Amino acid sequence: MADITPALVGKLREMTNAGLMDCKNALVESQGDLSGAVDILRKKGQASAAKKAGREAKEGLIAQAVSANGRSGALVEVNCETDFVARNDSFKAFCNDLAAKAAAEAAPDLEAERVAAVARIGENIQIRRFQRLEVTGNGLLAAYIHLGGKIGVLVEVGAGKPETVNAEEFKQLVRDITMQITAANPGYVSREQVPAEVIAKEDDIARNSDALKDKPAAAMENILKGKREKFFQGVCLLEQGFVKNPDLNVKAHVASVAKSLGDTLEVRRFLRFQVGEGL
Repeated sequence: MADITPALVGKLREMTNAGLMDCKNALVESQGDLSGAVDILRKKGQASAAKKAGREAKEGLIAQAVSANGRSGALVEVNCETDFVARNDSFKAFCNDLAAKAAAEAAPDLEAERVAAVARIGENIQIRRFQRLEVTGNGLLAAYIHLGGKIGVLVEVGAGKPETVNAEEFKQLVRDITMQITAANPGYVSREQVPAEVIAKEDDIARNSDALKDKPAAAMENILKGKREKFFQGVCLLEQGFVKNPDLNVKAHVASVAKSLGDTLEVRRFLRFQVGEGL
């Protein structure tokens, strides 16, 4: 049997907000597997949707850089030991410099800058991750940093006509979408991008939940279909309610702007980094 330590139980409580004994029992059932324990708690209706599974707070910043023409950009996450350093202007400038280099080069070597920063700042500093996007065809990149550098977003939106990229209405749309992604935290652009195994897992959790497990088979498919629609509305950017007008979803807002501009527009991809996520 796996060793169910108090630390492991505490970690599951942080991830789910479930009760102490519920967490312990779920870990026993999953033989110490955290991900499996989260699924068990979700099936029992005891996990809080307000908590994100698998996330641990880390000090540091997200920085962004986008080229002057909006065709290349990057996000970078840099971790440090203390919040005091994360709020320091010298550390912020260091992170911004890294992002600028990552945006300008396809495969930048940032190690020399990191080593120099450790010597200068006096803390252990790690460049946890960085990613660069470059526009193909007609389109524009925009970035947004939120909560003083705790969340960063980079998005690419494409257009059919080259002149659309210079239109202020199009630029505003791209900026609005960065704020949408920041606030609503989608996992995918559209439902077509959601892997089949993710949908199957959601179906399984719903099917075996306390509220649904005794429902007749004839009714189950319609219930699952409704739950899938709600799931897509939560995790797919285009199906989320638009932050500036919740009566429209993002897909409808993009279509409205496209009609106004007489063009075809497409949200192609996005990045969303949050300090410490997944650790």
